[in-house]
Amino acid sequence: MTTTRQILRALLAAAYLAAGILHVFVPKPFLGITPDWVPFPAQVILLTGLCEIAGTIGLFVPRTRWWAGVGLAAYAVCVYPANVKHALDFIETGRGGLGLWYHIPRLAFQPVIVWWALFAGRVIDWPFPRRSAA
Repeated sequence: MTTTRQILRALLAAAYLAAGILHVFVPKPFLGITPDWVPFPAQVILLTGLCEIAGTIGLFVPRTRWWAGVGLAAYAVCVYPANVKHALDFIETGRGGLGLWYHIPRLAFQPVIVWWALFAGRVIDWPFPRRSAA
């Protein structure tokens, strides 16, 4: 399981790092999908990008790995409304640059991303049985 977890950790970290960099340096697309009820959207987008980058780094530091996993999982839950808004905007207007081929799997995959962050951060082992020290 160690190799599997390391590979999944690296893949998740690469995705979050790329997203974090985009949030920080190319915020405009994210501002367009931010729900209207979010206060200070530009600052929130910047903060979310910094959180993604910090979480990425935290996944590779053993002392912070657990907290990074919890934080990235919570982050995935918190940004779900923006993903829903993005999909609904596309359905309503036909605009948004991405079709339903993206939006439907993206919405359905969000729980997997939450699990993935928890698994990568060693918060959970499920569905793999924990090996006992013999």
